[in-house]
Amino acid sequence: MYKQLVNSNDRAVEQGLPRQMLEPDSPYYGGTIDSHTGMAWVNHTTGTPTDMCYWGAALVNPDSRYYRNEELLDRLKLASAFVLRFQHEDGSISPGWTNYHSPPDTAFVVAGYAQLYQLLVQEAWPPLQPVLDDMRLFLERTIPVMLTGGVHTPNHRWVMCAALGFLHELFGVEEAKERAAQWLAEGMDITPDGEWTERSNGIYSAVSDIMLIHAARLLDQPQLLEPVRRNLHMMVYLVHPSGEVVTDYSGRQDLGVVHDLSPYYLPYAILARSDKDPVLAAMAEWAGRSLADPGVCSVNALVRMLLEPELQQPPESTAELPVHYEQILNGDFLRERYLEGMEAAGHHGQIFHSRLHTDFGAPVARLRDGATSVTLITETPSFFALRHGAVRLLSVQLSTSFYPGFVPMQELTRLPEGYSLKGVQKKGYYGPVAASLLPPSAAAEVSPWYLLPHHKRPLTHEQTLCVETEVHRTADGWTIRLHCAEPAQVMAQLSFNFGLEGNLTSDELQTVHEDYCLWSGGSLRYSCAGDWIGLTGGELAHRSRSARESSQQNSCKSVLVNLVTPFDKTFKLTLSPS
Repeated sequence: MYKQLVNSNDRAVEQGLPRQMLEPDSPYYGGTIDSHTGMAWVNHTTGTPTDMCYWGAALVNPDSRYYRNEELLDRLKLASAFVLRFQHEDGSISPGWTNYHSPPDTAFVVAGYAQLYQLLVQEAWPPLQPVLDDMRLFLERTIPVMLTGGVHTPNHRWVMCAALGFLHELFGVEEAKERAAQWLAEGMDITPDGEWTERSNGIYSAVSDIMLIHAARLLDQPQLLEPVRRNLHMMVYLVHPSGEVVTDYSGRQDLGVVHDLSPYYLPYAILARSDKDPVLAAMAEWAGRSLADPGVCSVNALVRMLLEPELQQPPESTAELPVHYEQILNGDFLRERYLEGMEAAGHHGQIFHSRLHTDFGAPVARLRDGATSVTLITETPSFFALRHGAVRLLSVQLSTSFYPGFVPMQELTRLPEGYSLKGVQKKGYYGPVAASLLPPSAAAEVSPWYLLPHHKRPLTHEQTLCVETEVHRTADGWTIRLHCAEPAQVMAQLSFNFGLEGNLTSDELQTVHEDYCLWSGGSLRYSCAGDWIGLTGGELAHRSRSARESSQQNSCKSVLVNLVTPFDKTFKLTLSPS
């Protein structure tokens, strides 16, 4: 793994050098240009600090062909000056995508920059001193914003703790430990099965893991490793056979996006070694095979390996990872009890610049049988997803005109040969506000709608839509049965969303758009690279081409089935032989 990272780091150096702005008159002089925007940034992903980590790791590593390369050193000097120049007066940075003068995005940079600084100091090479001076000054200037700054999201708190830990280590600032203690006093947002608030297996779970590993060491709080262990063991069951991470139910931007295990490499490798855990070691090897480069600034694996040389050695032993399993995650989590306590929190269900993530802890079932991988999901637009060899059924989603948009399933129950899911939606009407409860504006010349106490209106004519779904395994695939009795004449649309890479064949497909079509009946086959999935159950009970407020997913081929309540519909999914 170490040799692989050294080679990929050298390639990253080569790729970064042509992107550095070398025109002295440019405002981005010394920065590396982000190919997506044509601008240079000081963020931890596409920003100049990421290239600096590649360059710095190469400069101080005798195994790199760039070891003590003077031209690369000159480039690093220009880059460190750019980063310092683009730091705001308050010590923060703006990453470029959003979040201007952002404490948490500054913390991401601090976490990576501090490690690179420590690595370069360790080299004790005098020509590096100008770079070290710039980097140390940048880090020192972040102290005020790290001591006072806030966050947007749950994982940001643990990034802040890691950054504060690094600043305490470098500068001995006791207030940094005190500020970190304030964040940690809020408690760990993780279920007993190991799922973080954001349910973001592709991005932010790995962020929480590595940042708490750093915080545990830097703040001398080893108990912070316990939630990390839980998440890492849970992730054993959240990877498809291809190495694609399950993102079908994420609460963040990785929802339905292809991600691999590479962000988990460091958490797995570090804890596999400290815990002597062969399962974590096996997952580290799997994650390592996904590493195209050492990683972005905040989680650069080669920088960490050079700081902790023991990570360069292979693990003592690795376990055989399971390829046949059936797991319900959060099946015993007392989610309803926590949700019932939300009113007492006092925020009335509304926070700004973030979201409450009330889907936290919702149950998810994961099943794998060799090359076949299935996910059953609650509290997301999709309730079923399947991988079978090269075939990707990305999601199955139900939308209706009752409460316009998708119908999430709230309950998941295990059956002898499958699962039952249930989704309930309610919608009613609201009467006039009682005269005694009206504000003075109601009697004025102008009575704005938004000044009326809508929460005090009496509810009338409430209607309930209940969709029940049974998903059963069969000898050659699966069946999905959906039934909904009332209200009558509710238009519904079921969408089967497949990967763009495959081909759809059926005699009864009506193309609506190049990427989605209506399926009126008969049989259908989706195939890819010799694998296939066959379906029966198409219907065209109404002619709407799309359901209101439920736009089709991007980057997929969607097959739409139009239903009208009451319906009791069974779809048969047949899989190609393994």
